[in-house]
Amino acid sequence: MLDTALELHPQVALRPEPFGALAYHYGNRRLVFLKHVDMVRVAKDLGNHATLQETLEACEIAPARWPSFAKAFESLQSSEVVRER
Repeated sequence: MLDTALELHPQVALRPEPFGALAYHYGNRRLVFLKHVDMVRVAKDLGNHATLQETLEACEIAPARWPSFAKAFESLQSSEVVRER
């Protein structure tokens, strides 16, 4: 997953919340909670970098946290919040 080129799905809107954000997909009408502000920052920045790993580096996410981000973004991809480019 870390070597995957991802982007926020164009039909997804992020609504900031104190805990992170709500992600609403207008196509499939799913509502997903992004439960940390770091997740929101990475999700918004995905399209600016070649891979998820490069995005994590750019967002200054500690490498020890990368496995949890990879798992979370795999789940977000299955929910169609993010998609492969």
